[in-house]
Amino acid sequence: MRILVIEDEKRLADTLADIISTGSDIADVSYDGESGLDNALSGIYDAIVLDVMLPVIDGFEVLRRLRAGKVSTPVLMLTARAELEDRVAGLDLGADYYLTKPFENAEFLACLRTIMRRRGDIMPDVVTYGDLTLNPSGCELRCRDRSVRLSFKELAIMRLFFLNREQILSKETILNKVWGYDSEADDNNVEAYISFLRKKLLFLGSGVSIAVVRRVGYYLEVSGT
Repeated sequence: MRILVIEDEKRLADTLADIISTGSDIADVSYDGESGLDNALSGIYDAIVLDVMLPVIDGFEVLRRLRAGKVSTPVLMLTARAELEDRVAGLDLGADYYLTKPFENAEFLACLRTIMRRRGDIMPDVVTYGDLTLNPSGCELRCRDRSVRLSFKELAIMRLFFLNREQILSKETILNKVWGYDSEADDNNVEAYISFLRKKLLFLGSGVSIAVVRRVGYYLEVSGT
């Protein structure tokens, strides 16, 4: 599993990442709400640990924008704000659990496991389509003996294609799922990243390509089908 920690207290954030990474899970860290939101909107994470008191954009606003952007990733709010009103606000915005500081490591991990079990659309660690193998945890796309690294946005787009096989995804859908409803990104951003991915598929020598239906959208196509 890949988990995003959004926490501005660097020592705590790094400690949480270490706790998560003791097993086979991978933890990424963002130290402010803006960068955390950008990473979370990629849709590649299996869970998010989110503090409330964050610089730039606070945790409540991060959560609101995530849910508005249709990102259903489970969220564990981890904060010193224990007032009932704050807990209710977080849960109403779409948090899956609200854990207050201080906490025990075992309790934190148990809460994390609980919210991840609730998620019904977790992509397997490795998934294949045609001659392609996508490894979300490693941000890697492989075709036989060749592989390429994917950026967060590239991975999020490929993840959408893999989860919606044989479905045409409009630019609007890709924008909303990858960048979020409140983003200033536009169709040009989608076209640019589709171009990046096509070049990587060409490098891999894959029989899978990103096809386009004019004025409708994109889909994955396997040669010979």
